[in-house]
Amino acid sequence: MNGPTKIILAIAGAVVVGAGAMSVPTLQELLAPQQAAAIPSTRVKRSDVVFTVTASGQLQGGNSRMLVAPMTGSAQLVITELRQAGEPVKKDDTVAQFDTTDESYKLREAEADLAEAEQQVTQAESDALAKEEELNYDLIKARGEVEQTELDARRNELLSAIAAKQNDLALEGARDRLSKIEHDYPARKAAAKASIAIQQASRKKATTLAETARKNIEMMTLKAPADGYINVERNTNTNFYFSGMTLPLFQVGDQVRAGMAVAQIPDMRNWEVSAQIAEQDRGHLSLSQPARIEVVSMPGRTFRGKITNLGGTTGPPWERRFECKLSLDDPAAELRPGMSAQIVITMETMKNALWIPSQAMFERDGRSFVYAKANGSFVAKDVKLVRRSESQVVIDGLSDGEEISMTSPDQKEQKKPGGPGNAAKAVAK
Repeated sequence: MNGPTKIILAIAGAVVVGAGAMSVPTLQELLAPQQAAAIPSTRVKRSDVVFTVTASGQLQGGNSRMLVAPMTGSAQLVITELRQAGEPVKKDDTVAQFDTTDESYKLREAEADLAEAEQQVTQAESDALAKEEELNYDLIKARGEVEQTELDARRNELLSAIAAKQNDLALEGARDRLSKIEHDYPARKAAAKASIAIQQASRKKATTLAETARKNIEMMTLKAPADGYINVERNTNTNFYFSGMTLPLFQVGDQVRAGMAVAQIPDMRNWEVSAQIAEQDRGHLSLSQPARIEVVSMPGRTFRGKITNLGGTTGPPWERRFECKLSLDDPAAELRPGMSAQIVITMETMKNALWIPSQAMFERDGRSFVYAKANGSFVAKDVKLVRRSESQVVIDGLSDGEEISMTSPDQKEQKKPGGPGNAAKAVAK
């Protein structure tokens, strides 16, 4: 090898040796065991503990006036006119209108039947009057014949036996006819009145049908019972439904079953919030409990309220909830139906209670325990659970100020990026 070549090889060897010498300490530092991270801890505190339930709800007018489809006898009603949701209305304004074609046809038929029944009643009354006059005539005639035959019978002493006998027979016959007419007179008069009553019943039936049709047509126009805003209901008249499905609001052309709620007019002077709350919190709630309500669209403003109604529990077994309604004590003019609200219900306040964060208490095999610090380490210590909230646990068995672990010291530390395994992989590259 010539001189320049030797110089180049010497320089390259020095660079390789230098690089190896520099990499060894770095690898040792990476493989060195990391010190265990400090265990997060807290201290037992003694103070007043307020237990609350939080939920999301929707604002609606209290004492809402529901507008429902009328009971007209029809299986389905079709909406032909409907106000928009949130639209302001005055009292007696039309909110919804249903198709009145069938009821209008029934009204025309009933009115035609009524006109015919009126004619039948007039005819029956005329016939009855004529029959009564005829009966009176027959009665007067029969009485006259009796009087005439009686006069003829008075002359029997002056007549022959045969003529006298004929007068007696004539008198007897006249009396029989009079007796029969007088006997049949009430029945024949009652028959005439019955004929009138039959026609009057037909007229009354036609009148009732016409009035019913008019009333149905009137009821098929839903009017606002008071000033307010329109809150259109969702259309539940469907045979297709799946969990989580959002039903649409009613609109023109939809079919509605009789008795279904189509819209409501909330009372702007009395507001309430409706919320769905988990079943496990039901036992802690009662009527008139105070609550703090924050409307999402009005940040920074808090309203006071109280529970007014606790509904029935519904939902699948793994997510049972019940409806809770709360009234607002100090409503504002800016509130509108449908606004979202955050609710905080105060359940109970425990005075001068020992408490810890809920994540600092552990439960296993029927035990409730914490990891209390003793002799520089954390050891398990049994405690008695008094009351639990979402973030706090009231306990018994610890002393005020005692230090406890926020996590389990027995939990194995997970490998972190930059640990020995990762370092070895980095070096291997």
